[in-house]
Amino acid sequence: MINKTILSTMLAGIVIATSVPSDANAASIRVKCDKRTSRSSISVDAKNLVPGQYRCQALSGSNQKTTALRNSAGDEMECDFASNAGDIAAGATRIAANFIQPGAVTGKIIDASGFTIASDAVTCRVRR
Repeated sequence: MINKTILSTMLAGIVIATSVPSDANAASIRVKCDKRTSRSSISVDAKNLVPGQYRCQALSGSNQKTTALRNSAGDEMECDFASNAGDIAAGATRIAANFIQPGAVTGKIIDASGFTIASDAVTCRVRR
């Protein structure tokens, strides 16, 4: 017969193991950027978020741009930053044409409390 203390310890371990979120459910982020002579564009996309409100942030060199709080679409969030007037008219957050410095960007998803949920740094595609 199993000792009650051992059984209680085993059950507690099972409860803890099944209640801790796995990495498979952790928020993930994808950052893409494109630098041209006359414009810059950045896309910050996240999935596996807890539905709620988030900000997106783009950082490059000493440049930083942060969106207002936005509702996620279920467990996903998508933000675009651009210097092209057409992209801005379509909903992208305005950035300067020379925002991307020196060809790399860090994108972040920040929750309503100001905590960074996901972040990634990428090298941008540079076109002439």
